[in-house]
Amino acid sequence: MTLTHSLWDTHMHSQYSGDSDAPQESMIRASIARGLSGICFTDHLDIDYPNEPYLFLLDLPNYTASVEALREQFAKGLPVCLGIELGLQPHLAALHTDILSQYPFDYVIGSSHVVHGLDPYYPAFFEGREEKAAYLEYFESILENISAFDGFDVYGHLDYVVRYGPTSNEHYVWTDYKDVIDEILRQLIFLGKGIEINTGGFKYGLGHPNPTEEILCRYRELGGEIITIGADAHKPEHVGFDFEKVPAILKNAGFDYFTVFKQRKPEFIRL
Repeated sequence: MTLTHSLWDTHMHSQYSGDSDAPQESMIRASIARGLSGICFTDHLDIDYPNEPYLFLLDLPNYTASVEALREQFAKGLPVCLGIELGLQPHLAALHTDILSQYPFDYVIGSSHVVHGLDPYYPAFFEGREEKAAYLEYFESILENISAFDGFDVYGHLDYVVRYGPTSNEHYVWTDYKDVIDEILRQLIFLGKGIEINTGGFKYGLGHPNPTEEILCRYRELGGEIITIGADAHKPEHVGFDFEKVPAILKNAGFDYFTVFKQRKPEFIRL
């Protein structure tokens, strides 16, 4: 299905991510077939990942060279931008700053994948405590990351943790964590950072994006202006996943545009 709105997918992975084997060209061709107006590759760099420290290390020279070559190859067919998804942990702040200074990224997503040494993707993060306590620790860790490092453009999938909880989002209500989520949003707004609408939540069967629609609304209510769109695709068939739902969600949240980053500067595109 092609899209009726001209949207960009600015969160996608390829064979350069430890959890994807999708050739970059296949992701580009899927994006063209979906009718997207542009894309940004944001392959994973998660330094000091628990148990498998090399899993999400990114071959930056070859990754950046590949994206630049494909940008040139598809110049007349689809805009292709160079991005990265950093797995944030407070002790990595200086290293991340150094890495970002060495490569010409268009867009940097900062994400929380590891919380005090554990990834919520694995059940160990939730063992021995109530789900709500685990979710709260996840949100509190975002504040720790923001305090340590603000070299990103957008914070990724803000409630990522609910994808993997024992009951997922069955009992998840964002207002149970309102104080800490409001503080996250206020800090991001103060720093001039954005959030994304990540449609991976639909792919995971949540029935909602990450973060949920109410958090998108709250970000806007508090004065947030920067909102990017990404499917978090790791396979060509998931590019632009459920993007048909995105314009209405954004408009209901108070946005009549979305944001794309080029050379680390935001551009606002009307829906």
